[in-house]
Amino acid sequence: MFNYRVRLTKMTSFILIVILLPVLIFAACNASDEHAGNPAGTLDPELRKSLSGEFKSHLMNHILNPWYPASVDEESGGFNTRFNYQWNADDQQPRMIVSQSRLIWTASIAAEFVDDKETDRLLKAAEHGFHYLKEVMWDQEYGGFYNQVSREDSVVQNLNDRTIKEAYGNAFAIYGLAAYVKATGNQDALELAVDTFQWLETHSYDAEHGGYFNIMERDGTPLTTGLDRTPPKDQNSSIHLLEAFTELYHVWPDPLLEERLNEMLTLIRDTIRIDPGYLVLFSEADWTPVSYRDSSDQVREENYYFDHVSFGHDVETAFLMIEASETLGIRNDSTTHHYAKQMVDHSLKTGWDHENGGFYDGGYYFDKDEDLVVVRDTKTWWAQAEGLNALLLMSLLYPDDEMEYQRYFLQMWDYINEYFIDHEYGGWYESGLDKSPDSRYDAKGHIWKTNYHDGRAMMNGIRLLNKLQD
Repeated sequence: MFNYRVRLTKMTSFILIVILLPVLIFAACNASDEHAGNPAGTLDPELRKSLSGEFKSHLMNHILNPWYPASVDEESGGFNTRFNYQWNADDQQPRMIVSQSRLIWTASIAAEFVDDKETDRLLKAAEHGFHYLKEVMWDQEYGGFYNQVSREDSVVQNLNDRTIKEAYGNAFAIYGLAAYVKATGNQDALELAVDTFQWLETHSYDAEHGGYFNIMERDGTPLTTGLDRTPPKDQNSSIHLLEAFTELYHVWPDPLLEERLNEMLTLIRDTIRIDPGYLVLFSEADWTPVSYRDSSDQVREENYYFDHVSFGHDVETAFLMIEASETLGIRNDSTTHHYAKQMVDHSLKTGWDHENGGFYDGGYYFDKDEDLVVVRDTKTWWAQAEGLNALLLMSLLYPDDEMEYQRYFLQMWDYINEYFIDHEYGGWYESGLDKSPDSRYDAKGHIWKTNYHDGRAMMNGIRLLNKLQD
């Protein structure tokens, strides 16, 4: 296990302090030790400085450098996303709106964390992605973004020769475009982001029950009863609409956008989140939860995707709710903070691996009066990245809380270093090697895996650690 006691000893220049105060240093910095007599507390200043430096180095070496410029396809436009474990590009390179937009977002936001030379490189990559979204992925006839196109720019049909669009993918387009606008002030990108918001407002918004239908026909007609087995509404599109509206509000504080951002925050916090602190994954149009709790084991297993406790989404949403509340300027928002904390606490109590660290993939309440059972003990990269982000935020908001978020945060970073970071080829494995050792040979990139979750964790970590430092 990656050990901060060794790190701090090497880093400290005052040998006398190292000799006289090892116990205090161990207590403050070792993620594996108990916090006996030291309630959560504040991260040691030297450790904050060390962690901030590590995060910045990791951001460059494992998140930015492997993706830019390798992903930038100068010949065909857009970004390549499929890379094997040694970062060799695949021959097949489909373009999905989610991953294309995420690569724009990361490059745009990361530009403020690097020197001028690197800033130019990243913003050129973001500009490259923006033009591809505008010229290829936007439907010039009906508006809205296609889900997927080929490298040759032909639209990929989703189902039975139907071209289906999703609020989820369009949300990420807004997210990436708004970040690019924030970094550059590009008004064409702002116009496209606003057009996307208004397209969703016209076609996806549910004026009766609130929120947004996720699946639409190409012309924007919402599928109000869902598509095949997929229900019409879900938490994943909802939390990423919240995320997108938050980013857009920074550069376009429009009254309707403010209203929708507030509405999505309230909907997620008070309806999609349920006690004792997790998200309902899928819902009917009126937000009735989709549940298979009373079904047979076989039916529950077959419908795991639609109904389980996703610890990664819960901790991610805790952060996104607080971010939205702060962006709206809601002062002393104890309600949002309370439920965000509830979700993180529930994930730690029911979905945390107390042996190695990290959040499991999924759990289930087979009976509402019984304890949760972990039904997927594997661990994905994105859940650990979002967990690292949320745990550091909680340690700042609640430094003396009995949950000891600082200890979990440090253990998470140790766990990521040992089981997720590829110290030979760079980047993150898709799954934790403690549970999925063959993941070291899995693809480093594909249409669902870019550098957004881990990039955000590093950049938010640097911000928060520097805030603590100040």
